[in-house]
Amino acid sequence: MSFVSLIVKPLAYLGLPAYLIHRLSQTSPLVRYYVRVISYVCSLGFCSAVGFCAALPLSLVGRRYDVNFVVARTFYAIFSRLSGIQVVVDGEEHLQVRPCVFLGNHQTMLDVLYLGSMFPVATRMMAKTSLKYVPIFGQFMQAAGAVFIDRGNNAVAVRSLQAAGDDIKRCHTSIWVFPEGTRTSRPYHDMRPFKKGAFHLAIQAGLPIVPVVAENYWNIYHKGHCNPGTFRVRGASASPQPHMCLTTADVGDLATRVREQMLQVLREISDPNAPPTPATPSEAFSMSKSEKDISVGVQSTPEETIALPSTRDVAVSQPRDVINERPATPQSEVTSEGSVRRSENDTEEEEGMVLVGRPR
Repeated sequence: MSFVSLIVKPLAYLGLPAYLIHRLSQTSPLVRYYVRVISYVCSLGFCSAVGFCAALPLSLVGRRYDVNFVVARTFYAIFSRLSGIQVVVDGEEHLQVRPCVFLGNHQTMLDVLYLGSMFPVATRMMAKTSLKYVPIFGQFMQAAGAVFIDRGNNAVAVRSLQAAGDDIKRCHTSIWVFPEGTRTSRPYHDMRPFKKGAFHLAIQAGLPIVPVVAENYWNIYHKGHCNPGTFRVRGASASPQPHMCLTTADVGDLATRVREQMLQVLREISDPNAPPTPATPSEAFSMSKSEKDISVGVQSTPEETIALPSTRDVAVSQPRDVINERPATPQSEVTSEGSVRRSENDTEEEEGMVLVGRPR
């Protein structure tokens, strides 16, 4: 048997199933959805392996924190062609700030694609600890200097944010966070209330906040539905507040202002014909007590975000210069306009978080 036969025959056997799958994906939206999900997972796994391999040479030349940039661009180049989904980026000049805290809205796993189109250089991710143990992906994240959060350890809390901020400033890098705490995929344009972890980090380290908003792409992708298309991402100007002059008492107000800014941009760039936001808060946006206690709005990522314990849980073990006790403030409730309404009887919890595996 010739060398050509050894190559051609296996390809011929594979060709028929591939052709049938291609034809089915053109006629069945459900088949098309699963084909693209499989393509997504395979592309992400391949790019993670590329990132892990690229980490050593980039570290040797002092560019370790560019690993995410390399992987993001590689993933976008591959999956955008496989899926037919393109991203248009506005406001790229705002993505040049160093160091800073980048905040992005979190809709679905497809957010990795918009990250791939615009992910800044010298930027690391914040992720939950369990992702460190995911084969290939976890090793890539460790090699890229990700900041991992242990949601089950309440001992250190807000003090860990200061350690992360010091490390970011020393290395002159930035960090990417999804502050909503989990994915928000809805046909209407809205975002969950923001968790406060990223804002504690920005204030304690004196870092500017740069919001990045992806258009609501529900018409392109949601569970069971994936079609070719184009959506926009807009980088907004850095928050003008000099965070070094703010205190932990200002965290709630800062989170509210930034959320309102991002929500306004989301509604400006998204489909104006989408269903209106419900007049009353949706069940998806209501937070149970257990959810408040364990969530922090930190990127999981590509998909999950993590949370901090309340200061009432950790104040006993933390010095008063780290966690400032505050009078009880009313609990937030999101209205249809994206504003925050507070009830009279509930108190707001401060979140803290713990870092594990912080890059040396």
